[in-house]
Order: sequence, then C-alpha cells, then structure tokens
Amino acid sequence: MIRTNEKVSQTFQIEIVETLSNIVEVIAEDKQSALLKAQEMYRNEQVVLYPDDFIDTKFVVFQ
Repeated sequence: MIRTNEKVSQTFQIEIVETLSNIVEVIAEDKQSALLKAQEMYRNEQVVLYPDDFIDTKFVVFQ
C-alpha cells in the first residue's frame, strides 16, 4: 500500500454578513406606524447607513 501526504482541496461557500446600525427617531401614533414610516424613510433614502455605522462582521461556512 502506498501512502500519500497529498490533501484533497474542496470548494466552500462562505457567507460574509456585515451589520450596519443606526437609530432614527420617528413620530407616529403607534409602534407599527413608526416601523412603517422608518421602512419608508429607508426605502426613499431619507435614512442612509454609512461605513461609520458598522457594528459587526459574521462569517458563515456552507458546504
């Protein structure tokens, strides 16, 4: 029997997730309305997250 020290290479998928966070104040009648307003502000680019808003990076390995 012949032994070899050769390792077999594999392909891995690595998900890289960066988290940005910013707190905005919204005036509304209730929490649901405030959430909807904040989402609309974000979609309309009235709230923009920048690299200074960075708080975390996570790496997840998929096989």
